[in-house]
Amino acid sequence: MVGVILMLDEIFNIEHLEKKLNVLFNNKDLLLEALTHSSYINQHKENNHNERLEFLGDSVLQICISEYLYKNHPDKSEGELTRLRSLIVCENSLYEISISLELGKYLRMSKGEELTGGRDRVSILADSVEAVIAAIYLDKGIEKAKKFIMSNFKDIIERAINNKIILDYKTRLQEVIQQKGETLISYNLLRFEGPPHRRKFYTEVVIDNTVRGEGSGYSKKESEQNAAKDALDNLEVIYE
Repeated sequence: MVGVILMLDEIFNIEHLEKKLNVLFNNKDLLLEALTHSSYINQHKENNHNERLEFLGDSVLQICISEYLYKNHPDKSEGELTRLRSLIVCENSLYEISISLELGKYLRMSKGEELTGGRDRVSILADSVEAVIAAIYLDKGIEKAKKFIMSNFKDIIERAINNKIILDYKTRLQEVIQQKGETLISYNLLRFEGPPHRRKFYTEVVIDNTVRGEGSGYSKKESEQNAAKDALDNLEVIYE
């Protein structure tokens, strides 16, 4: 099936996604492959899924970000450049890009994977961005891939340069409040909802008996991290 993606009882036109990506593919099968999770081929008569494209896309992303940092920040040492790149090229950043492009609703996956939350799973969404980058690279070349990367990673790059990216919000929150002396932090599970295979958790973070933040996620860990991020925002912390 070329040119359309059959998903959730609706057909999403490939051209609609191309407009979001700002890329008109010559070989639309490449984009279709980039959106195909490995679970999908077990239920359909297809051979290609996006894992090989993920492998290639990771390398393309690494070289484009490395080149940008090298050219635009001659004052940075090798160690500083490596640290910045690791902040930019990480699962959280890729997940953020995927959410902004709404890639989740275009992904092809098995019903079982979908029922267990695959369409919202951080790792699957992050991997899909790498696969799309590889598809653009193979279809349009490195310059178009670079243009796509720079356009979509612009804000993330800026936050990394300005030390505003935090990978572990719980640890950062602990560090911040400890600067003010001994302070008690606790995370309380408020509730959860949904079926066992699609359960969503809601958590609050309490600092010195005062609720400072709330968060949700499809795991307790994710909901706690989001609660800590909310607390940091509420405390108006300057990320360092």
